[in-house]
Amino acid sequence: MNAIPSDEQLVAYLDGQLDSEQCTRIDNAIAEDPTLNLRLQWLARSSLPFKAAYDELGRQAPMDRLQYMLDTLPSPARPAMNRRWFLAAAAGLVVSGVLADRLFLGWQLSQQKNNWRDLVADYMSLYVPQTLDHLPSDEAAQRVQLRTIDARLGLKLAPAQLTLPRSEFKRAQILEYDGVAIAQITYLDPTHGPMALCVTRSNSGSRPLAHERRHEMNVVYWAEREHAWMLIGHNPAEELEDMAKLLRSRLSA
Repeated sequence: MNAIPSDEQLVAYLDGQLDSEQCTRIDNAIAEDPTLNLRLQWLARSSLPFKAAYDELGRQAPMDRLQYMLDTLPSPARPAMNRRWFLAAAAGLVVSGVLADRLFLGWQLSQQKNNWRDLVADYMSLYVPQTLDHLPSDEAAQRVQLRTIDARLGLKLAPAQLTLPRSEFKRAQILEYDGVAIAQITYLDPTHGPMALCVTRSNSGSRPLAHERRHEMNVVYWAEREHAWMLIGHNPAEELEDMAKLLRSRLSA
């Protein structure tokens, strides 16, 4: 596919509004571009509370005053436009503008709170063992991949630091969302399937290990000076924490 699909095209793709040729082009683009895949999944999972917000604004609207204004409008003999429709449309635009501002501000605040971990979880929820099992475990290729991560995130990673008991290091790559680089180092666990160590830049300083669940996966996350880290997978929380402790001790040495 020559051009990167726009958000409008991706939404139309998700809604089943494209023909088979257009769908095939987007399928091919998604297969070639992990960042586009991540964008598509974010669009698919976006669920701003539009109805609830409209309902709340409707409850707050000064309905009596608006109705009085409509009832007292003069009616010309030959109106070029229905004045009630015009005022209702104008009022609707004002309400929509206020609503959009409120939703956008609320969305921005939610995005600032651990959004990168949710993006990673969205992406990882698509992984199955077959996503990774065909990838060769080639240390020379891994070193090249890690150098790309080092250059973007100011790290100095080596395959030996990232090895884990039982789980096989399969791939290291850079993803990017709205200009924010996120490194993803993927593993394949023979029992629990795909797992990933991910890192992005952070100015929050060092923070201890913490736990959460996202998309039915366990997450252990922490921060070390200028970087935030997370380990995500279907492994039990205790097992994942042991691996996170091992990785943190190596990465901070």
